[in-house]
Formats: sequence, C-alpha cells, structure tokens
Amino acid sequence: MNTTKIDIPAEFQITAPIHQKAYLVNGELKQWHGKSTEVHSSISSTFDFDPTLLGSIPDMGEPEALDALEAALAAYDQGKGIWPTMHVKDRIECMEKFVVQMKTKRNEIVTLLMWEIGKSLPDSQKEFDRTVAYIYDTIEDYKQLDRNCAKFQKHEGVYAHIKRGPLGVVLCLGPYNYPLNETFALLIPAIIMGNTAIFKPAKHGVLLITPLLEAFRSSFPKGVINILFGRGRAVAAPIMKTGKVDVLALIGNSKSANALQNQHPKSNRLRLVLGLEAKNPAIILPDADLSLTIDEVISGTLSFNGQRCTALKVVYVHEDIKEKFLSRFATAVDDLKFGNPWEAGVKLTPLPEPDKPAYIQELIDDALSKGAKILNKKGGQHFDNYIWPAVLYPVTKDMRVYQEEQFGPVIPVLSFTDIEKPLDDMAESNYGQQVSLFGTDVYTLAPLIDTLVNLVCRVNLNSSCQRGPDVYPFTGRKDSAQATLSVHDALRSFSIRTFVAFKDNNLNNEAIRRLLETKLSNFVSTDYIL
Repeated sequence: MNTTKIDIPAEFQITAPIHQKAYLVNGELKQWHGKSTEVHSSISSTFDFDPTLLGSIPDMGEPEALDALEAALAAYDQGKGIWPTMHVKDRIECMEKFVVQMKTKRNEIVTLLMWEIGKSLPDSQKEFDRTVAYIYDTIEDYKQLDRNCAKFQKHEGVYAHIKRGPLGVVLCLGPYNYPLNETFALLIPAIIMGNTAIFKPAKHGVLLITPLLEAFRSSFPKGVINILFGRGRAVAAPIMKTGKVDVLALIGNSKSANALQNQHPKSNRLRLVLGLEAKNPAIILPDADLSLTIDEVISGTLSFNGQRCTALKVVYVHEDIKEKFLSRFATAVDDLKFGNPWEAGVKLTPLPEPDKPAYIQELIDDALSKGAKILNKKGGQHFDNYIWPAVLYPVTKDMRVYQEEQFGPVIPVLSFTDIEKPLDDMAESNYGQQVSLFGTDVYTLAPLIDTLVNLVCRVNLNSSCQRGPDVYPFTGRKDSAQATLSVHDALRSFSIRTFVAFKDNNLNNEAIRRLLETKLSNFVSTDYIL
C-alpha cells in the first residue's frame, strides 16, 4: 500500500478532523454528548486512495428534533413573537449582521466544499460568493417590497394598508450538490420574512455549515433559526408528524418530499416550497452552430459531474448532423481534465457518494445490454472515486438511463428526424423544469419556443440549462418543483398577503394618523427604508 502523501496546497489541507459537538437551538450552542457519525471525503490525501476522515457530526433523533421545534414555535409564538412582529428594517439589520460575519468564513467554507462534495475550487468560490450576493440581493428586494407597500389604497370607501406577513414555522432541508447556495436560497428569504426555522444540512456538505453556527446564534433572536444534525428520517419525520410545521422547504427529490408531506396530519395547512428532480433535455436542430453547441452541452451535462437538477440529462440530436456532433462531442468529453478540486483547469472531480460509480455502471450496463454503445474511448473507465462519463448512443425509452435522473456522469443521446419525437417525450415526462434548444432559423425556432414554454418553465436558446441569474424565476412543472425560487419570488413563497382595512370616516382617519405619527406600530407604517 502506497501511503505517500498527495501534494495538496497548504491552504487547502485538512490539518485536523472537525468533530462537531455543538448545535444551535433556542439561541444557544448546545453541546452534544450522544452518538456521532463520521464524515468522510472520497478525496484521498495519500496515494492509497483511502477516504479521508474530515470529522464527525451529531447523530440526533426525535428528542432533539422536538426541542428545536418547540424553540421555533416559541419564537414565532403564533405570530405574536418578537421576530414576526419586528419592523422590517430591524430584521434587515439582523441579516446584514449575519452576512458580515459569514464573509469572514469564506476560505474555511470553500475548502470544505472541495473536500466534502468534490466541487472544484473556482466553483466552490463561486458558490460562496454567489450566496453572499444572493443575501444582499434579497435584502435589497425586501426593502423595495416594503417601500412599495408603504402606502394606503382606497376602493369603495374602504382604505387598505397591504403588506406581506410570515407564515409560521419552516422546516428547511437543503441539497448536497449546492449545500450552501441552494440551502440559503430557502433559509434566507424564509427568515427575513419573519418566519422561524428549523434547518438540517444535507447528507454531504454538512461540516461546511458549522463555521456559521456562531454567526446565526449572535445575529438573530433566540429560536429564530435552529440547526440540527442527523438523518432526515430521524430528525425531520418527528417534526412533521406533530403537524406544527407551516412550511416545508426542501430541495431534493419528489419521493422525500411526498414522504414528509404525507406525515403531516393537516397537509392542507402546509405550504410547500420544493425544488425537485428534473430530466432536462437538449434539442439540437440541423442548423445548430456545432462549436457553440458542443461547448454548451459539455457544460450542461458535466458541470459538477452532472450532479445538478439543472443539468442536461438527455440529448436529442437531429439525424442530419448526428455523426458530426457525436464524433466531436465524444472527443470533447475525453479531453476534459480529471483531478482533485484545487488543481488548475480541472473539470471532472471525485464523486462525493461512494456508491455513485457503481450506480452509473449499472445504467451503462443496462443500456449496453439493450443496444447502446459507448462512443468515447474513456467512457466507463473506473477510478477509486470516479467513473469516466460515457456518451451512450443510441438510447431508447426502455433503458434506465433514459427513465431515471442519473445525477452523475453519463450522457444518453437519442436522434430524431421529426421534431415531434422530443416534444412528445417531454410532454409524457414526469418532469418539466428546463430545456436547451440549439438552432438559428427563426421560422423553425418560433413555433418550437411557443410549445416548449408550455412544457417547461425555462427555454434556454443556444445555451445550457442553469438556475441563474438568481433574479430570474427558478421553478418547474409536474414533479420538478412547487413554488418559485428567485430573489423576488422566494420572498413571496415564504409569506402571505395581509392587511389592515378601515372605512373612510373621521374616527378611523384620526386613529391611522396617530398610528403613523407615533410610529407605535411596526405594521402600520409608511416609512421609506433607504
């Protein structure tokens, strides 16, 4: 066994395991004395390729879950709590205090993103910076929302002062592929709108949350944000069964969402904010610019090894350009650089899930047994913690790689002559998030766009599918999403319109005038937040 150390830049080394013993409940960093679960990285620090021990996290259960729930309930206090009744500008000040502290943890979190989930250094840095920008953008949008509401409307002799109010207690569960950005895309708007929250990090990318515990504790009133560790089944399920959660905010898969939703005894009272799975297709028309298309499809299928809900997970190419596209595309896939996340120019990195290479191999074997071929020379080659992307063609509907969201490095390709084939497939699909459409002839594109916008929620013209920019709506049809996540829409997803109404008479007008003059009410206010 070769135990020679791999040359890792000093700033990215894990010098000592992080054995996390604290968790946040009711404004207190409580110490954990129970069982812990080890956290390993599939990245090895030696040439023997043994997983690297990164640390451990508490293995919590029902008592801790219900303790956190009680803290969130008390902080919300049926809408009477300090946080939900606080003035908007004061909640914003708390969020600004948090993000200032968060920025001091950038290097620590970026390093853990690389080690825990295998995300490349540039992408890890981008995830952190994008999350900080998302928080600031959310603050600005919330200010504008409040400015727009700083007025009274009058209709049929009745005045109304309409704003948006919180919903209650939010259970927040984020994904492992964007454990900081997509988790905070749920958590930040939920909190700033006046809700209280219980948050459990994903199964991978969990230690990177721990540097922020103190920032959460010191920035928000007690019980506003409560952070637990452990398995979702052990922590989230007991919380849902109480029926005391008002919002389930989850980015993951529909099976998990359905299972949790079904455990709530009053699901009619449960608001769902869900970002779920997708099977986004690329449709390549005969007149597509091949150089641009190949670059975009490479990015769409293999950014972060295809472990994105927005990844291109099936490729349709027109028969007229099939040979030319597949030849160049297969070569481009094999030319990608594999390595550890901190290596310059690396595009493919170790997979965080130990069983993912074997699963991808199952998909490849199934496709090969049903007539597909691997078109690229490296396709299916195994490393200790990776499997090289296989370009599979021709793929048919009876293959698992067509039916399942692979969430990893394998690329199924189908050809078509009649555009109705990919359109019909999309219409029959359980998913409806995005599509990438490659072509230039407007007479062909126009009717396609008009159909595709009713099958998915975003049509990407000559570009890969993606979430950003974060100001644009991010949602999906069918099993792909419920509610909309963007800077603007998320604030609305985690709130409800609420207002004060009064008839136009001297008594009411005088009362409102005095309320505004004395500034005794946080809700009845026409103050303009700068």
